[in-house]
Amino acid sequence: MVLVAVFGVALLVAVLLSGLAARTVLSTSFLFLAGGALVSDGFLGLIHITPDSEIVSVTADLALFAVLFTDGMHVSLPKLRAHWRNPARALGLGMPLAFVFMALVTHFLVGLDWTTSFLVGAVLAPTDPVFASAIVGRAEVPAKLRQLLNVESGVNDGLALPVVLVLIAAAGPTAGSAEASPGKIAVELLLGLTFGVVLPLLVGGLVRFRLLGAEAKLQPLLPLASGIILYAACHLTHANPYLAAFSAGAVLAHVSPEAKASFEPLGEALAELAKFAALLVFGALLTPKLFGALSLGGYAAVILAIFLIRPASLLLSLLGTGISRREKLVAAWFGPKGFASVVYGLLVLQSGIPQAEQAFTLVAVCIAFSIVAHSSTDVSIARAFDVEDLAGIPDGNSDTDAPTNTSPQALSATGGP
Repeated sequence: MVLVAVFGVALLVAVLLSGLAARTVLSTSFLFLAGGALVSDGFLGLIHITPDSEIVSVTADLALFAVLFTDGMHVSLPKLRAHWRNPARALGLGMPLAFVFMALVTHFLVGLDWTTSFLVGAVLAPTDPVFASAIVGRAEVPAKLRQLLNVESGVNDGLALPVVLVLIAAAGPTAGSAEASPGKIAVELLLGLTFGVVLPLLVGGLVRFRLLGAEAKLQPLLPLASGIILYAACHLTHANPYLAAFSAGAVLAHVSPEAKASFEPLGEALAELAKFAALLVFGALLTPKLFGALSLGGYAAVILAIFLIRPASLLLSLLGTGISRREKLVAAWFGPKGFASVVYGLLVLQSGIPQAEQAFTLVAVCIAFSIVAHSSTDVSIARAFDVEDLAGIPDGNSDTDAPTNTSPQALSATGGP
């Protein structure tokens, strides 16, 4: 119950400061991260959470699923079909480059063996632009840039998971639960994609039956029920829940725009709550002991991961595209490590492989640094587009014709001017 009280206080403070945070380097994500660290064993000792606590994996898993489901609902499938090349290059070239570069840096600077080094590279390969809401949440920011960041983050979580599982199995003796064959992993990916496509189609078909239909006040619960069923089905069958979540959101929005519109306010609120809860719990793991356990080489690897590896990898993947230089630089910078890396880092730690603790320490510190760096620079970098009105923050000089729904995810991939 102490954790619930702490979360309530942190949520109240974050809401009260959210207007200020939207205009400055102050970040609500950082508030929850710092709040979790403050009340943990490392400081005040109000809550006691360790990496093997079930609440850590559950909150991170739920947050990632919720964010991907709502992000998927704001991907325009027709526009994605017309502009698939840039996301495909980021996923097919940029992500593998970041994976390999991170593995090399980890091996030579941290001293982990090659298999574990590649495992760290796979864990830190996924990106999470939810922490860059001032960029993906502006209708004035070029649509192709928002589409690139949103689709990349939605798909790369699912693509990284099979690589993580294979490398865990190859890294040495495990606790048993992490072992998986390539065939089994392929089946899990296929199942996740199948569930994510079939379930929304079934729900859309049921809604069209004459005797069925949701009452207006209950209509927002239709996508929510679909998401809950999907989440349970994936975990019961070991299907990939993250690929399922993103694809289900996209398909549901395509087959039922009315359901998307009615669910949007509730979905965004639930995704934010799940994200904040996961940040608070993850912050509780960030004790002085954890930071002290990372070597100087590890800190060098973290800095390179954030400031060199991700930017260089994406810039290389976007060579020859029609994206402007400024847009490329913004896309290259906003590659924060998020909930997927948290979940996969916990898989590594719980696997019991020989260098699991060293790998998790590096991953956790990198995620913490990334969240701080990216969530505190989004506003200032967004101003490079000469846009003064922050998404969701009213301004007396704003255009009356501007979109009424300006939540970060709502504008992240729907197009716009």
